[in-house]
Formats: sequence, structure tokens, C-alpha cells
Amino acid sequence: MLMLAIASSLHSLAQNENEMEAENKTLTESLNEKKAAFNAKASDEKKRVYAEGIEAVEKSGVLEAAVKKGDHAPNFSLNNATGQKVSLHKELKKGPVVLVWYRGGWCPYCNITLHYLQENLAEFNERGAPLLALTPEVPDKSLSTTEKNHLEFEVLSDVNNKVAAEYGIVFKLTPEVAKIYQESFGLSDYNGNEKGELPLAATYVIDQNGVVVYSFLHADYRERAPIEDILKALDELQ
Repeated sequence: MLMLAIASSLHSLAQNENEMEAENKTLTESLNEKKAAFNAKASDEKKRVYAEGIEAVEKSGVLEAAVKKGDHAPNFSLNNATGQKVSLHKELKKGPVVLVWYRGGWCPYCNITLHYLQENLAEFNERGAPLLALTPEVPDKSLSTTEKNHLEFEVLSDVNNKVAAEYGIVFKLTPEVAKIYQESFGLSDYNGNEKGELPLAATYVIDQNGVVVYSFLHADYRERAPIEDILKALDELQ
């Protein structure tokens, strides 16, 4: 009995240490772990297709066309997960806005990012900055993503990427990537169309004058704005 009790205690201690270690990881570290796991398990063919997809985004011109630091952020009004209208203009009256795009609840890198945004929500609230997450998912899917990740910030459904297009961050998937996405989880069901288009996983910090003071744009969807960089941009507005 004593040995069992000791073994149980050691197991609990190790579990707690693992949980503490996970909590201390940065978003970037967790994303890198996910990338490493994919590279270890995925076939060479799948890695080739995805790498070529990222290269196509780089060559598409979307990074050059996108709204960037110093630009005025286009206003918009979108429905949140429960069907209520949320506008950038009104949110800016509360404070500087953190605007984050995620590709969909099907994307593991997006779910990791959403988790970290939720974990750091108090930091955004302390700085008086509303956090808005935009997605091309149809409302039913965005509601599912919100509930699955226990999100307490606004998740807005940008159907057909209309707002993303105004920010210049929409790109078309290569046929091979689009085929994998459709066969794996049904991208058209998530987006409500068969366009095969997605937004960059972009992040913006917008000051109360509507000017972008921080922008994160990357062709590789596995790269996301570090939380510490977003907070730094907000602190510089104080």
C-alpha cells in the first residue's frame, strides 16, 4: 500500500510539473512543437504540397497588398458567434483594438493561438483593448470554435472573406492544398462556399484613431504574432 501511495504521489507530482511546464511555454514555442510533430509524422508528399502552398502565398503578392503598420484600418461590422453586430468603429471607442484572423476551427495552429489569446485575455483587458477574432467560418462553425475553446472575446464571422479582402489578406489555395483540406475536413462546409480561399493569419493593433500601429503578416500559417509583441504594442500606446 505504501509503495502504491508513493507511486501515486510521484505520478501526480510529475503531472503537475508537466502542466506547469506547458503553462510556461510561449505561443511561439507551442507552435514550434506542433510543427515539429507534423514534420515527424507527415509523409514527404504532404510536406511537399504544404511547402509549395506556402511558397505560392509568398509569390502571390498578398503580403505586399495587405494593410500594414501606418495604414488606416478599414471599418467593418460583422456578426459575432451569437448573431450580434460588432463594429470596429464602436470597439475603438472603448480603446485600441487587437484584431486577429484565424483560418478556422479545423486548423490546429489556430486553436493553439486562440487558447493563448484566451489565456492572456486579462492582459488585454487591463490595457483597455478589445480583442476581436475574425474567421471565414460560417456562424455555426464559429460558434462551435468559440465553445470548444471556451473563448470569452468576440469571434466574428467574415463569410466570403469580405472584410479580409478589404484588408488585402485573402489568397487562393493551391489545387493540391485545397483538395487535401476538402477531403480531410470539408473546407467548403466551414466556409459556406467552394472558392478555396483563406485569409492570412494576420494580427493588427489599431489605435483609437483607426491607425494600425502593429501588424503581423506571414505567408506561413504556422507563424503567429507573439503575445508579448502584441502587449508591447499596446503598452507603447499608453
